[in-house]
Amino acid sequence: MSTVAVTGRIEAHAVDVWRLLTDLPGRARRHLAGPVELLTSGPFGPGTSWREPRFQPDGGLLVEEFCVVEAVPPRRLVLVSSGVGVDYRITWELRGAGRRHHGCTLASVTLAAFPVDPYGRVAALFLGALAARAMEHALRTDLADLAAAVEGFSSAVRAA
Repeated sequence: MSTVAVTGRIEAHAVDVWRLLTDLPGRARRHLAGPVELLTSGPFGPGTSWREPRFQPDGGLLVEEFCVVEAVPPRRLVLVSSGVGVDYRITWELRGAGRRHHGCTLASVTLAAFPVDPYGRVAALFLGALAARAMEHALRTDLADLAAAVEGFSSAVRAA
């Protein structure tokens, strides 16, 4: 298993961060290559699943499928996703940034990769460091995109 984590401060309340983090149709307006395809119906929560097309660092296109396994609004979101030979667990945690940064949220996202077959174990052995850097870059991009969207949303709400 390998784990990568990133944390950043977002200039918005956790409830606003949660709202945009869980806005599946709105995800396409941020960093995706196309619209999100919802695979389930009903309110967002455990069991919600979807597919989203994403650009890879090399410019290629990858369609990923995610499923919510835990949702504790507006504090914690856990997703799972299967890749080729590897299963992923993505955990988002949101908490207040403290009195000094009142109204801000510390957002942490952790991705844990679990090889599930011989191919995944061999790839992890030979490509571990390279894969970890790529995963960290993807998490930083997701966090930055979320922060930009939330901070823009919060500014618009304050101006209204």
